[in-house]
Amino acid sequence: MNTIFIVLPILTLLMFDLGLTLRPADFRLIAERPKPVLIGLVGQIILLPLIAWGIIRLMPHVSAFLPFAADLSPLFIIGIMLVACSPGGSSSNVFSMLAKGDVALSVTLTACSSLLTLFTLPLIMAWVTSGVGEAVNIHLPVGKLLVQNIVLMVVPIAIGFVVNFFRPRAAQAIHNVLKRIAMPALVLLVTIFFLQHKQTIIAEFGSLGLTMTVLILATTGCGALLSQLVHLTKKERRTLVIEIGMQNAAQAITIACSPLIFSNEIIAIPAIIYALMMNLILLAYVGLTALFSSTAQGDV
Repeated sequence: MNTIFIVLPILTLLMFDLGLTLRPADFRLIAERPKPVLIGLVGQIILLPLIAWGIIRLMPHVSAFLPFAADLSPLFIIGIMLVACSPGGSSSNVFSMLAKGDVALSVTLTACSSLLTLFTLPLIMAWVTSGVGEAVNIHLPVGKLLVQNIVLMVVPIAIGFVVNFFRPRAAQAIHNVLKRIAMPALVLLVTIFFLQHKQTIIAEFGSLGLTMTVLILATTGCGALLSQLVHLTKKERRTLVIEIGMQNAAQAITIACSPLIFSNEIIAIPAIIYALMMNLILLAYVGLTALFSSTAQGDV
């Protein structure tokens, strides 16, 4: 089974669902509270790819001490950077809510980063593929990537926004359905992908699992540090930890598997492993925030 026929509708539905939650007030938040929005976007758009590239450069030195941390192949390097260039995703809004974060800020950051990556993702990935893609004959068709992202991301978000603007009750009803099927759909995608590539995933899980875990911990830590440095509120800090640390794995998988772009499912393997590790780590973070919140309330 070609996974592209599964991931395409999943990504489209996720982006449509994001649009259903958007309101004009979410964009006014940029003017009303520019500091957390700006810090979040800097973390998502600029720092994430830089951190990912630094980890990739560090891995050959780590592999000298850890036998399971083998050097990363060019295809995996492209896949890791693709994940790092795909911030946000509608799932981050759910995690922000579970962590008692600032959901309005989360929605604003997700919408803004989804639009900004229309331009930043092709630029960064063109640079990455020009450096490491030649060895495996991988090239990036920038124009096709831009068109695909507009069709699969911007258009569904815009349609969802329009539906919510004119028919808010219908938008809420649709959102209630979609939010229940989004996670099972992603689980189905990961399961099918694992069954198709289980030998490669198992063989490379040591190096890729370590790389993705370090990436998630480094980026969530970056979100916490940036929030602390600029004195954001507790809710804003929790949201930035999630928004900067959580990537749109569905978008990365779509670009990797798309016959118009890379058409290479091996490039999608880092995103699959990332999705697994990301959910485990962020669920642990949500659990810890809930524990500390209840402890603080008990002390009061």
